[in-house]
Amino acid sequence: MENEMKEEYSNKHRRWYDKDPVLSQAMNTLEHSDDETQIKIALNLIKIIIEHNMESYKYESVEDVISAVQSGQSDSRNGRWYDINETLRTAMTMLQNCPEATQSLIAKEMAKMVIDKIKEDDESLE
Repeated sequence: MENEMKEEYSNKHRRWYDKDPVLSQAMNTLEHSDDETQIKIALNLIKIIIEHNMESYKYESVEDVISAVQSGQSDSRNGRWYDINETLRTAMTMLQNCPEATQSLIAKEMAKMVIDKIKEDDESLE
């Protein structure tokens, strides 16, 4: 019994994206990126998520996706790092609402985007 409580307690304190190590790392890197990078990646994420959701016919149109996201936002707390920007918050909410398998796929694409952006920035500094 005590063990179950401990496990439940630790799970509550993990952020939704910490379940997937790739996603967790990508989110951590994204969190510490500059605003421009965050928004650029958020827009790409929205595009990727929409493509994934269109394939599964979960949504009929882009408007369906956006309204589904907005309806889930009203009750969200605004204390998370990605809540400062609406585009970023929309992308994260959409990602959070994806099935775990889709999150995994998107996490890999997201990690690649973040890495590519960092490489791009490094090259422009040289």
